[in-house]
Amino acid sequence: MIDGVKVIPLRKIPDERGCIYHMLRNDAEHFEKFGEIYFSTVYPGVVKAWHLHQEMALNYAVIVGMIKLVLFDDRDGSPTRGQTTELFIGQQNYQLVHVPPLVWNGFKGLGGQMAIVANCATLPHDPQEIIRQDTNWSKISYDWTRRDG
Repeated sequence: MIDGVKVIPLRKIPDERGCIYHMLRNDAEHFEKFGEIYFSTVYPGVVKAWHLHQEMALNYAVIVGMIKLVLFDDRDGSPTRGQTTELFIGQQNYQLVHVPPLVWNGFKGLGGQMAIVANCATLPHDPQEIIRQDTNWSKISYDWTRRDG
């Protein structure tokens, strides 16, 4: 696992009316601060990558569908520099993934339905704070094609 990344199992509380999906509480050990929450959708097979936040930490949870979340550590001095981590999160594996600042990340929609990704970020969005790169950026040698078995 990349240094500073945390994966926290989350509770789902189903009943005959529907389901409650817990995500993040301000009294949780891994809570830092609240900046904003937003939702991003991704269609099956679509890749949204790469981006990095210089100051903002991310807290991802997927409430509908499934995604493959890929993280890449390029931080100077990090004990996991050069490491890539894949996580499969969503309805079938409901968990929160905390991504610290300066860790490259992207995700791909899996399965047959659009996924809804929630992000409870530690700062409000600032277009000057985010760095984006192309999905096939040569610095991150990652193949987004499906691998079976």
